Amino acid sequence: MIYLRLIWSYLKIGLFGFGGGYAMLALIEREIVGPGWISGQMFTDIVAISQMTPGPIGINSATYIGYVAPGMSSPALSSPIYGLLGSIICTLTVVVPSFMLTIYVSHFISRHRESTIVKGMFAGLRPVVVGLIASAALLLMNGSNFGYDTYAISVSIAICVAAFIMVFFVKMHPIVVILIAGLAGYLCF
Repeated sequence: MIYLRLIWSYLKIGLFGFGGGYAMLALIEREIVGPGWISGQMFTDIVAISQMTPGPIGINSATYIGYVAPGMSSPALSSPIYGLLGSIICTLTVVVPSFMLTIYVSHFISRHRESTIVKGMFAGLRPVVVGLIASAALLLMNGSNFGYDTYAISVSIAICVAAFIMVFFVKMHPIVVILIAGLAGYLCF
């Protein structure tokens, strides 16, 4: 049944996805696109939409995928009721394990915060999280995001570089940069 498969996938994401939304993207992509519940294009669209809506990317994607996956797996489950049930199940399944682990770990860390073992664990986790975020960046550098022809790739890279320069060097407000990049993408494509 699709709901049990969704629970299993989001249980793994909730338990083992650490380091924030971008660090979890590779795991989410493997668990959701792999079984064919959504396409690669839909996944990149979900990432973009999740960044525009309030809330963490893992929760936003769980809510959306829980809504769409039942209908994608079986036409008999394409009713909004089944989608709503899937959204609730996926959202709770991704949130509850993380919540419980956070409560336990925060209690443990507060008791042993000066321990060299705890300090060593955090020192080891930092590069892993950086690697997972870099993996997410590479995962999103695909034809769905940058296009397949030379013009689309060139324009996408130019917009990306210009946005980086405007935010990092010119210190322009990110919302203004997003609006400018959206307008540039609209005019170019």
